[in-house]
Parts: sequence; C-alpha cells; structure tokens
Amino acid sequence: MTGRGIRMFEGVDLWTVLLYAAIVVAGWISIASASYDEEAAELFSLSHFYMKQLVWIGIAWIMALVVLLLDERFYHMLAYPAYIAGLGLLLAALLFGREVNGAKAWFELGAMRVQPVEFAKIATALALARVMSDYSFSIDRPGDLMKVVWVICLPLFIIVLQNDTGSGIVLGSFLFVLYREGLNKWLCIPVLLIAALFIVSFLLSPMTLLVILILVCTFSEAMMNGQWRSRIVYLAVLALLSIVLCLVMHFVVPGKLDLYGSLLVVTFLSLIFVAVYAFRANLRNIFIVMGLFVGAMIFLPTTDYIFNSILKEHQRNRILSFLGIVSDPLGTDYNVNQAKIAIGSGGWTGKGFLQGTQIKYGFVPERHTDFIFCTVGEEWGFLGTVFVLALLCLLILRLMRMGERQEEPFGRIYCYCVAAILLFHVLVNVGMTIGLMPVMGIPLPFMSYGGSSLIAFTILLFIAVRLDASTRQFSLHKF
Repeated sequence: MTGRGIRMFEGVDLWTVLLYAAIVVAGWISIASASYDEEAAELFSLSHFYMKQLVWIGIAWIMALVVLLLDERFYHMLAYPAYIAGLGLLLAALLFGREVNGAKAWFELGAMRVQPVEFAKIATALALARVMSDYSFSIDRPGDLMKVVWVICLPLFIIVLQNDTGSGIVLGSFLFVLYREGLNKWLCIPVLLIAALFIVSFLLSPMTLLVILILVCTFSEAMMNGQWRSRIVYLAVLALLSIVLCLVMHFVVPGKLDLYGSLLVVTFLSLIFVAVYAFRANLRNIFIVMGLFVGAMIFLPTTDYIFNSILKEHQRNRILSFLGIVSDPLGTDYNVNQAKIAIGSGGWTGKGFLQGTQIKYGFVPERHTDFIFCTVGEEWGFLGTVFVLALLCLLILRLMRMGERQEEPFGRIYCYCVAAILLFHVLVNVGMTIGLMPVMGIPLPFMSYGGSSLIAFTILLFIAVRLDASTRQFSLHKF
C-alpha cells in the first residue's frame, strides 16, 4: 500500500498479462517438443534447450515484476540515457563482439550469449517516444521529422554494419507509429515504395530506377496537395527537356551525355525551381518529398555495392531465391521447403506433441529458434497455428488499445512502438516459414528459444503495461 492507498499492481491490464503468459507457455511447449531427445539420460538437465528456456522464463518474469514496481516517470527520464547506452552496446558488439551466423552482433559471457540489438529496440522506442512527446514537437515540421529520422537511423546504421540486417529493418516498423501520430499518409507511400525499390534495385537499370523514383515522388506529392494538373505538366516538361538536352549533346559532344544523364541533370536543376515554388506557396510537404528523392538518389548507387560486396553469399542467395531468380532445393531453398512440408503435414489438428516427424528427425533447421512456428504447424495443425496467431494478434491489439487510452503522448507513442515491433516480428517470422518473406534471423516474439529475445521482449511489453497502469490508476483516483 502507498500513501494514497493504491495497491501495488492496481491498474495493471490483466488481459495483457494473461495473453503474454499464454504465449510464453505455448512457446516453451513448442521448444520442448522441438529439442526433446529420447535418448537423453536426464530429462531435467540444463543441457536441454527447454530447460534453459525455463530458466530464461523465470528471469523474464522477475524482470517483468521489477518493471512494474518502478515509477512510470523513471522511463521518461531513462529514455535518452538508455538510447545512448544502447548505441554504445551496439558499437561495442561491432568492435569486440562474437560473430554468429555471419553477424558480429553478440557478446559471449562464458556459456551465455547476449544480443544487444534486442535491448537497443527498447532504448530506441523510449527515445522515439521522448522526442515525439516533446511539447513543441510537430510531425509536420521538417526539422522535427528529421530528429525522428536520426533517432531511428543511428542504431539502424550500426546494426547494418554488424551484418544483422534482419534485426535492423525491424526499426522500419516505426513508420506505423509516425502514421498514427499524424504523418501524412501520402508521405508514407513513397517511403515504403523507395524501401521496396532498394530490395530490387540491383535488378533494374539506372534509367528505370530514376524514372520510377520521379514518378513515385511526384504522384505522392500530388496526392498530398491535390494538384495533379501542374504535376503532370512538370513531368512532361522534364521528359521534353531531357530529350532535347540529349539530342543537343549528341550533336555537340557525341557520347558524353546519354538520355539517363540528361534526365538526371534536368531533374536536379528542376529541384531549384521546385524549392522556390514550394517556399512561395508554403508547401512543406514538397520539401520532405524532395529530401526523400535526393536521399534515394544518393543511396541507390550504393545498393549494387552493398548487394555484391557487403552481403554474405547466403544472404544474396536468399534474396534471389525469394524473388524467384534462382532455385536451389537442396541449398538456399531447403529451409523454406522443409518448413512448408512440416506446416502442411500438420493438417487440421496436427500430429500431436512429440509426434512431428519433420521436427523430430531434424529435417527443419533452427526448429527451436527462428523456425519455431513449424513445430506449432506440424504438431498443433491449422487450428493450433490459428490459436497462436490469435493470441499474438490479440496482444498487439491490446497494446494499441492501451496506447489510445493514454493521457500523455509519451505513453501512447511507446505503446504503439511496442505494437509495431511485435507486428513486424510476427509478419516476417511467420511469412518466412511459409515462403512469403525472405529468410531473416528474426525470432517469433515470446516463443522462439533465446534468453536475450525473451527478456528484451518482456521488458519492452511490461514498460507499456506499467505506463498504462499509471494512467488507469490516475483515472480511478482523480476524483
């Protein structure tokens, strides 16, 4: 009891806690089935993955209790120091960490491994909530929007350098949070399309990439401001001037400037007039779209280098396999093919606990970590997978509801950050097991084996629960 007579856990959303516990238990059962060894002498030895996970579950629940006991104002004050510490840990892992599966993103402490990127997600979510909850913050102001971009991109850049791209792109899910906080929906479209363009950029010619970028940015800006006619005229003028410049250069200095170079020169020169027009008409959105275009044009030429020189061979093969360019059933496609077989063989009700042949005999690699969903599909069947996905979806929807009832923007933004991170993990992890996403090292929240991910996800979730509990306590006692 406190001085005001408020009980310690008053206001805690019980349904969220129950959903969390149910998912964790379902995950542990799946890990036990995926890692069970019939020939093992000691069933309760800590050498088994399911016993190690049981220890991590106990530690995670203790951490959840600690998070609930701390005052909610602590997390607001902790945001910036945690963010700086998170960046420091990422840099330390990059410089001194252990390389696992091609990613130098782990600390090894004896027999225990810690992946700091999981905790960096918490720090980034807190920092983003702190920046966007500032009294003077406006998402329509380009300067404030750039603050948000820096908060997200700094850890993303370090994670990419660690060669842990799968974990890094999780931070892209914060676009969902920006949309909820008022970012123009037509501005989200070019961001998503440009991100998709990066994935396939090494397959397209520079001319095709430039034309697509111009069309995407121009039409997105036209949707924002509702001025289609002038934008179509702008595109027509760009095309005409580019052709004229190309023809003139062909006769004056043959071979020095082709159509791509002409379009590039004309486009960048036109940005001067576009900037003047936007300033006089007070159209801030144009400046944001221009920034996206220029940033994309600067970064796109490096994608070929990144694909061929930075990405590992298995990462390149995964992307090419996902795009259908290469096929290697016994190599790159093996994991996904076996995952599909395992899930499909489960039928409606599954084969039963410890009865999954694809899992039991090791046909599915990483069956207790990244491909844990295959265990659910084979042993629990269609009904079991629907049940697990329903639990995860209900938890995400619960977080969104918690965010909507927050009276302070900090709590609302943080709750939506948590919901976005969980949603991205679920979509990518489940998607890659059924062939709808390229294979990435992204765990299924609260279910995949691993102490770092379980503890980090638990802290991430229960900070939101604590912020929500504070709001509900205030609502109950303000009168």
